Amino acid sequence: MQELTPSTQRLINRYQEWSRSLQPKEEVSTISVDEVASRVASFYEKIRGVIDWREEHLLRKTAIERILKRRLFLKKNLNKDENIAEPFIHELIRGGHFPNETIPESKIAETQKVIDKYVFSLENSPAPKKEKAKMYLYDWLFGVAACEIEEILSLSLKENALIDFMMEVMKEGIRIKERAGMPSINENEADTQLYIAVQRALFKLDEPTITYHLLRRWYPDWTNLPHPALNEISSNIYQIWKKIENALKHPLSEKFYAVCERYDTPYLILGDIVAQNPSAAYENLKNPDALESKIKEAYGLRLKKVRQKMSRAAVYSTLSIFLTKVLIAIAIEVPFDKYVTQQFDYMTSALSVIAPPILMFFLVLSIHPPSKHNEDLVIMEVMKIAYGKEKKDIYGIKPSPRRGLILNLFMGVFYLASFVVSYGLIVWGLQKLHFSVLSVVIFLLFVSMISFAGVKIRQRAKELVVEKEKDTFFNSLIDLFSLPIIQVGRWLSNQWTKYNAVAVIFNSLLDMPFQLFVEFLEQWRFFLKEKKEKIH
Repeated sequence: MQELTPSTQRLINRYQEWSRSLQPKEEVSTISVDEVASRVASFYEKIRGVIDWREEHLLRKTAIERILKRRLFLKKNLNKDENIAEPFIHELIRGGHFPNETIPESKIAETQKVIDKYVFSLENSPAPKKEKAKMYLYDWLFGVAACEIEEILSLSLKENALIDFMMEVMKEGIRIKERAGMPSINENEADTQLYIAVQRALFKLDEPTITYHLLRRWYPDWTNLPHPALNEISSNIYQIWKKIENALKHPLSEKFYAVCERYDTPYLILGDIVAQNPSAAYENLKNPDALESKIKEAYGLRLKKVRQKMSRAAVYSTLSIFLTKVLIAIAIEVPFDKYVTQQFDYMTSALSVIAPPILMFFLVLSIHPPSKHNEDLVIMEVMKIAYGKEKKDIYGIKPSPRRGLILNLFMGVFYLASFVVSYGLIVWGLQKLHFSVLSVVIFLLFVSMISFAGVKIRQRAKELVVEKEKDTFFNSLIDLFSLPIIQVGRWLSNQWTKYNAVAVIFNSLLDMPFQLFVEFLEQWRFFLKEKKEKIH
């Protein structure tokens, strides 16, 4: 029998608290919606999931934000006395984002309190110099509000426990190496960067969710702010926003993330083992042989889930790209080729539509599972975390060296040359296939976005990889010509998320009429039930 580290014991205790929180509570009234209306709404949300594709773990939060903003926008004024929380939660349950008859009715008041808090902060924020700043603040605030509402409706006790555990263990080994001429980083900044990196590595959390966690960390009373504190925060909201943005874009943030991303797998596996049976976790973990068996089992299950996620991501992203490409072809490319250039060709049009999804398919197909050696490394790392060891691992954080003006200029010119060559070859190939100028431009946009999406999916596929990857000359050559395309794809994807034309059509023309129909359907079915009850 081995003795567990104090950190591991605290993790087990918190998982046991999480397990107890899942037990059904007696005589608690829960929120219920009509099952037929729910099936209709859930089908609509699945269609939206294809059109406005997001990574799986962000789907619910994205839906909360979208529905919240729509319901607030439709109000003539943001009146604190107006209760939008109840219909808002009903819509979330009907859409399949939360299970029916599981959320206590008391959560309605809690959710309304959160909405009121963020509305108050927006209304009482100082007038900005630029009018657009208020609009950006609105987006930022209610992106964070969506995260807090998700936390209220589905507590993240287990996830928060694992984040704190990994941060506690990793903090002991973090060593920041200073470079001459580079600004130093104090302990609080280092802790913040580690906290951000752990969240990104473990659960791939996005900026609004991390922002919410930072606000809770910096303001311990954030979830229940007294009025004077809320007033003060509202007055300084732009400075708080700026402080968080600086933390998220810190020069060392990527260095911290790289370290945490490499070593997150053992923490995920240990968390899975404890979560399987928190009450028996002490006994299971103290026996090294039993622990090794549990590690192999948990590793196999997580590997299976990763493959399922990759398949789902590939299908949804490919479908989203395909549908959008078809719509663009029908609305823009075909009319342009027919009536402007008068060079319409069925084969060229078909190729421009099917080539992007095929590219995505092959990118996903090229993903390889981790090696057997990787599993052995995971077993060893989990053992080290659970039992500890006399010699602690050291994780070096080293700032990138500063390059001189001439070297920077040379690197910039070389990068620009690779950019021109990469896109030049594609353009040359498309011209040989008789693509029109507009079709070439649209094709390049889609190839760039698909390349970036493919890289993200490949990164997700490596979430269990602990072993260090080997750099080869061939990989370096591929990087040289693919990085410019991926960088452009990253920028385009960020813009696409903001301005997805198909999603805008859904939001502005279909969302509200459809929700009115679903609410009418639900009320009609309740009416029929009442009439039936009177027949006796």
